[in-house]
Amino acid sequence: MVTTVTSFGRSGVFDWLYQRVTAVVLAAYTLFIVGFIFLTDDFGYQAWSALFQNFWMRIFSLVALLSVVVHAWIGLWSVVTDYLTNRMMGPKATVLRVLAQTVLGAVAVIYTVWGIQILWGV
Repeated sequence: MVTTVTSFGRSGVFDWLYQRVTAVVLAAYTLFIVGFIFLTDDFGYQAWSALFQNFWMRIFSLVALLSVVVHAWIGLWSVVTDYLTNRMMGPKATVLRVLAQTVLGAVAVIYTVWGIQILWGV
């Protein structure tokens, strides 16, 4: 049994709830972007740039970015804790699991900082 020390929530219920809420945010963001692309008459760089100049769009994009990170962390944490176990990998499973979670956490932090820099840097 793997402890939930590195999970996002205090229990599986919180992780489940976070993952469902972030999925709704990501679906709304995807539908909005696809709708904007197909419903804008003169879609191009100017329209795209004007869209992202709006404060609400930057906030919406930031919420979507954070939702991607939370959603991915919970999903990858679940995969790592399900498949990198002592029963499946032997005694080195704990080391592999901690190493994998450290790498995934570092990638998540790098992508989050990079995304915030892209959104608010210009």
